[in-house]
Amino acid sequence: MLRLTAIVLPINFVLGTLAAHLIGGMLWGPSAVFGAILVVTGPTVILPLLRHARLERRSAAFLKWEATVNDPVGAILTAIVIEILVGLPHRSGEEALTDLALHLAEGATAAAILGSGSAFLVAWAFRRDLVPETLKTPLLLALALVAYAVPNLLMHEAGLIGATVFGVALANLHVPGIGELRRFKEALVVLIVSCLFVVLTADLDPAVLGKLSLPVLALTAATLFVVRPAVIWLATWRSDLTWRERLFVGWIGPRGIVAAAVAGLAGPRLSEAGYAGGDLIQPTVFAVIVATVLAHGFSLGPLARRFGLSVAADAERLAIVGASPWSSALALALHRAGVPVLLVDTYPGALRAARAGGVPTLQAELLSREAEEGLADQPPDRLLAATRDELYNALVCTRLAPELGRERVY
Repeated sequence: MLRLTAIVLPINFVLGTLAAHLIGGMLWGPSAVFGAILVVTGPTVILPLLRHARLERRSAAFLKWEATVNDPVGAILTAIVIEILVGLPHRSGEEALTDLALHLAEGATAAAILGSGSAFLVAWAFRRDLVPETLKTPLLLALALVAYAVPNLLMHEAGLIGATVFGVALANLHVPGIGELRRFKEALVVLIVSCLFVVLTADLDPAVLGKLSLPVLALTAATLFVVRPAVIWLATWRSDLTWRERLFVGWIGPRGIVAAAVAGLAGPRLSEAGYAGGDLIQPTVFAVIVATVLAHGFSLGPLARRFGLSVAADAERLAIVGASPWSSALALALHRAGVPVLLVDTYPGALRAARAGGVPTLQAELLSREAEEGLADQPPDRLLAATRDELYNALVCTRLAPELGRERVY
């Protein structure tokens, strides 16, 4: 995580800016915005790919958390770079830098306070049962919009900081009953992202698309074949990643909806501020998005299998809950037959026979946060609840059916 945030992001920003200026022919201002936008890798793209590719744990975790962490950080970095570019030319001298720094600090601080305060308000109200069930989802949506809109009154795009802090704080406060709301959020995200891609693409001016020249195409190629691999190789130098893992992660870096959305805001803003080439940011970023989604999307699975970083693509993973003699024998038989299987139980003694036979096991209560984290990098495709407690088996199936599918829990 330290490498992803403290090393990958700044190196990516610097190399992306240099590539945009030296290869794409952009001025330094638009180049810096382009470099800030492309520090992100799209979780809306990479997470579905990881679900189907069945990567081994470490590479999957690296790509997953890079997309999850750097996505909002990259959006915030872009907002700050734009604010500096737009605000600095209208001021002069040391006093101008001080005013700009205070302006940025004011907007970022207000956004962070409002975002974290909204999250603590939700946790306080939910734990005291002060919000009816029917109003919990509308309340969360309203607070997310408030955390985004109010900071924008102080600093343009500071709402990105407020909304991001609100989400991060809410996720770490472990608010009870948030699972149902999370599923609503995921459905809402699919609808919004689908509409947003259409709207952003429709907003592209055909005349601007006609300006996509050889330097822009060369910049796209440099982003795929030079910038991304160089960033990962530098950031993972002297780490415990193998050369295959470094090469694989250095190639896979698709951009998604956040890059598209931020580019749609940044281009017009720079053009209005008088920066030549600002109108090229949006089509250039879209060119990178299309190229990375196609190249990385189609190559992720075959490359992972070529490097030995994935399990069999046609084998579904089964989780068996409850390590009785019967279920342990079943897990061992499936394991010997080559079926990916995971045996889950809270008692280490019950797992001893399965472990001796080489069966992967997880010692945790399946509905606990510990088990949720343990299954995050190796999620099951199907689940068999086989404990001696029929009520607990029903509870497990009811809890996991919305995530795995109601026809995939037994």
